[in-house]
Amino acid sequence: MAKSSKDDVSDLTYTEASEQLDEIVAFFEQADVDVDELVVRLERATLLVDELDRRLKATKTQVEDLAPRLAAAVEDATTFVDPETGEVFDA
Repeated sequence: MAKSSKDDVSDLTYTEASEQLDEIVAFFEQADVDVDELVVRLERATLLVDELDRRLKATKTQVEDLAPRLAAAVEDATTFVDPETGEVFDA
């Protein structure tokens, strides 16, 4: 496995972490697995999976927080008030 200058998985982008995980999976799928690398790569894979999972959960939380705000903004944007009469119009 090529050494990354980013040894801390939290320093990797989501794409970089996912690509590293793909490389590790490909290593495990080989017919001749290097036993000396097995534990090292398994430990790295575990760190990557945990980090990717953490980021997905954080993203899900952000989306759940932002979606209602976006819906409210869209609803507000489709309601117009006549500045002279104060009459409310829906788009």
